[in-house]
Amino acid sequence: MTFNTYIPPRHLASIVKYYWSLDGEISPSQAYVHRTLANHCPELIFHYGGEFKEILTDGKIEKTFRTGIHGQTDKIRRFTAKNACGIFGVMLQPYAIPALFNVPATEIKNELVDLALLPGQYGKDIAEQILFAADNHQRIILMDHFLTNRINEVDHPEIIFSVQRICREKGNVSIRQITKQSCLSQRQYERRFKDLTGFSPKSFARLVRFKSLVDDYSKEAKTLTEMAYDFGYYDQSHFIQDFKQFSGYKPTTYFGGDANEVFYAPQ
Repeated sequence: MTFNTYIPPRHLASIVKYYWSLDGEISPSQAYVHRTLANHCPELIFHYGGEFKEILTDGKIEKTFRTGIHGQTDKIRRFTAKNACGIFGVMLQPYAIPALFNVPATEIKNELVDLALLPGQYGKDIAEQILFAADNHQRIILMDHFLTNRINEVDHPEIIFSVQRICREKGNVSIRQITKQSCLSQRQYERRFKDLTGFSPKSFARLVRFKSLVDDYSKEAKTLTEMAYDFGYYDQSHFIQDFKQFSGYKPTTYFGGDANEVFYAPQ
């Protein structure tokens, strides 16, 4: 499998983190299982080659969309595929859903939403264009155009500022202090924050901290205990509990190379 990431144009950086693609052949004789970790960012996903099916918690296999939105999530999901695989994805900023689709982020939290089910024709149009594009270079051009035409100004800049600060500080922040700086009541702040990101500020910070630790682990020669402390986990059991909830594995299993399912993330 080949996993690549692509930088979006500057004018879309406020709404897109990066584009990505996954291509390769899968041996029919081997069980291929891809696990998605909890993620504070939603994604647009287009299966242009092959078909993925979701493995539900009871072990049943369920067909999933070919093109759709993987909402921001605090849960893991597991997918299986056979033969060829070709996926083009757009990793969005945490507050992108209201700006692109004019719906609260809470409506797609932990959901897989088929683009064809979105109101209007635009979901079907971009799905067809991406699926039948000649290559990923053309898909990027098509997506640049689509997002440029869809993007709307997001209300509540004070919330976006908070989201950006939480991400910049890798989740290790004082939510009480950030709330006070917003000049909103706690109730107003939490409601607007949830509409934009799908999560309460505290839950969002937990997810950011987890994802930041996963992304940064390989960059520093530190023990797991040192890493956990650096990211604000002052209790080892709390760190293990969070990590297992958001990845499905204990930290020692995940970072020790003993996880038995496939993960992909930009390096």
